[in-house]
Formats: sequence, C-alpha cells, structure tokens
Amino acid sequence: MKKLIKKIEQVRNSEIKNKIDKRLKDFLDLNKKGNKEWFNELCFCLLTSNWKAKESIEIQNELSKSGFLNWGEERLRKYLKKSGHRFWPQRANRIILARKYKNIKDVLQKEEDKRIWLLKNIKGFGMKESSHFLRNVGFFDYAILDRHIVNSLIDNKIIEFHKSLTPKKYIEIEKKMAKICEKLNMNQGELDMYVWYIKTGKILK
Repeated sequence: MKKLIKKIEQVRNSEIKNKIDKRLKDFLDLNKKGNKEWFNELCFCLLTSNWKAKESIEIQNELSKSGFLNWGEERLRKYLKKSGHRFWPQRANRIILARKYKNIKDVLQKEEDKRIWLLKNIKGFGMKESSHFLRNVGFFDYAILDRHIVNSLIDNKIIEFHKSLTPKKYIEIEKKMAKICEKLNMNQGELDMYVWYIKTGKILK
C-alpha cells in the first residue's frame, strides 16, 4: 500500500493534478444537469463495460444528441457494428431496454442506495458499471474496480488475484480502497483517477 500511496503523491505533486481536478469538475457539472445528460452517461457506461473507454467516448459524442434516446434498435446495431464495438448487438439492446428509465436523474434522486437500484434495474450493470456511472454524474464515494485498478492493486500486493468479483468481494476491496483514501485525504472518485492514470498514462472518464 505504501508504494502505491507514494506513487499517487508524486502524481498529485505534478501538473497531472490540474488535469484530474478538471475531469472531476466535469463530473460535478454533469451532476447539475438533467435527465438527458444523465441518460447519455448511463449509455456510455453500458458501452464501455469490457470495452475501450476512448472508443466509447467517440460513440457517445456521436449518439448523445438523439441516437441514445431515439434511434431504433436496428439502427443502433448497425452504427455500433460500423464503429467497431465488440458487443454491438448486445449493447444496442441494452440501450433500448434502459430507455425505460430515460428520466434516470429523477428516479435516482428518490433512491437512498443508488448503486443497489442500478444493479437491480439496469441490465448490463454490475457493481463496477453502477459505480462508474455514479462517479461520472458526481457521486464520488464508490470504487470503480475495472481491470486496470484491480491489476494495480494486485501489483502493489493490496489484494490477491480473483477470477471474478462477487458483490461481497467487491465491497471488501472497496473498503481497502477507502483506507488508501483516508491516508491520502481524497475520495474514491479521485483515487480512481490517479490509480487509472498511473496504470494507463491516460485521463479519460
């Protein structure tokens, strides 16, 4: 843990901090926006699960005006296939199913445990995807345990390798991340950005 904390402190004392701070501000700004913007981000998180973040952002930029909300499933399938998405039939279907909650901001504001609601109601969302979406709309108390973060924790001997993360195991690891947050005086959303940068050299979302 000490080794990872040292690396994060080094990055936090560099010009990268300003870039990460800007990205976190983007998430807080999105928190203030409406249902359409939140639904667009939900669709982005559906796209990026087990796929590439950069390419998912490019697709989101194209579909955020009307595609996510209005295109038929066949049109979405063709566009995602043309864009090279690995799981184009499945993701098109999940976007269509998610439209049941196109007023997602209004829905979640009434829920005390937002992550549990997402797990139960958004097909394609597990713990990681639910946490990812919540972070991107301004809730910074959830760990996003994607492969880059998990591998970094394994490399730093904070956790052992697990073939799959059950919700119980996910929460156990999240608690370990919380201890790192406490030592660095930062939240889970901020910690994720630093660890992801250290592992990939990129700042996306």
